Amino acid sequence: MSFSNPHFAEPRWLLVAFLGPLVLAGLQWYSSWARKRQLSQIAAPRFLDELTRSHNPFRRLFKNALLVLAIAGVGLALARPQGGQQQEAGQSVGADIVFVVDCSRSMLATDVTPSRLQRANLAISDFMRRHAHSRLGLVAFAGQAFLQCPLTFDYSAFEETLMIIDEKTIPVPGTDVGLALEEGYRALEKGERHKLLVLITDGEDLEKGGVREAERLAKEGVVIFTIGVGTPAGAEIQIVNEQGRPEFVRDNKGEIVHSRLDEPTLRTIAQTTHGAYSPLGPLRAGLAKVRITLETMNITSGSAPARKFGVDRFHWFIGAVLFLLIIESLIGTRRHRSAVTSRLISAR
Repeated sequence: MSFSNPHFAEPRWLLVAFLGPLVLAGLQWYSSWARKRQLSQIAAPRFLDELTRSHNPFRRLFKNALLVLAIAGVGLALARPQGGQQQEAGQSVGADIVFVVDCSRSMLATDVTPSRLQRANLAISDFMRRHAHSRLGLVAFAGQAFLQCPLTFDYSAFEETLMIIDEKTIPVPGTDVGLALEEGYRALEKGERHKLLVLITDGEDLEKGGVREAERLAKEGVVIFTIGVGTPAGAEIQIVNEQGRPEFVRDNKGEIVHSRLDEPTLRTIAQTTHGAYSPLGPLRAGLAKVRITLETMNITSGSAPARKFGVDRFHWFIGAVLFLLIIESLIGTRRHRSAVTSRLISAR
């Protein structure tokens, strides 16, 4: 086998190719010694030659050698021998986008069906499928905010994380938009890449820190797109209590809480960072506008450089190992009957 620039991609496995045959050869020698020792205990020396007359020591040695070579081949295959080069063309890389999703109890309101939170999750999933050249991250928030999925091109992992977010994901009650934006910023890489946050919420900022945090992030070059989920008319919030029965959320006075979409706050946050506000709307129209805006702006972070990598050749060694094992299994350790007969005649 000849190829240019031969090398091993995983050279640490060469230790197996070196030590494996030595260990196996040692075990084979010990097995042969133990077998002779056991025979010497059950028969007198003059009978041993008669008992082992049909055994062919050369064949046994040949079989052992084949196994030793097979172990060496396994080690070489694991070390991934490579030769030659392939080149992968560079691809354009989109912006890093972190979705900051409100999962507080107000997102259970059903002024949009099936609920605000479920509608938001479906919209993000649709965005992911239609805008498949950016790294995506996910932050969930209520009274506290936590990173659920770091920036990744693994959309399957991203979507799996997205679909398990519910009102119980963040155990701290409340809605702190400022803290959520801060956590979203932490999830972004600090470098030359464009920094985009997509805030998806009904806009009820109980801690009133969203606009202040947006002003700070604007100085860091962060652009925030805000997506309003719900309607200005709003709806009551219904949850399932500990007994498994639905009930309405009530305030300290015992009155039913009525949650409404706060568009002015979301619009201010977006405008502060030179982003844009859109209501989610039917058929995920809000995020569709974000996607179109990004494509219109042609936001990219350049191109990934072309990569050169070696061509794997381990399959040659795997093939050789299989061949050696097949040959080893077909070789017996007994002499041919004619050879045994001739030895008996000569012995007499």
